[in-house]
Amino acid sequence: MTAFIIGQMQIHSRDWMEEYFSKIPDVVTAHSGQFLVRGGDPERLEGESQLPDAAFIIEFPDRHCAKSFWSSAAFQKLATLRRSGSTLNAIVVDKLP
Repeated sequence: MTAFIIGQMQIHSRDWMEEYFSKIPDVVTAHSGQFLVRGGDPERLEGESQLPDAAFIIEFPDRHCAKSFWSSAAFQKLATLRRSGSTLNAIVVDKLP
């Protein structure tokens, strides 16, 4: 069943962004994923939590591929870089059957 990783990011500095965003597409693709949304120009429709600076949705063939991507050494190396200048809330969810 198709799975999605959905994230909301707060950006605190931009020093990491060029390297991260130049490398992340290849890591996603290597795990059979594809970005559906990247950046996304978030706009509040409801709620009071802080609006993220950026949002993303990545589609994977299944939850196993999504979690394999997330735990991969290549992604974790980039995640360490990303954490140097941002905070992220991310979840994995399955597509409706």
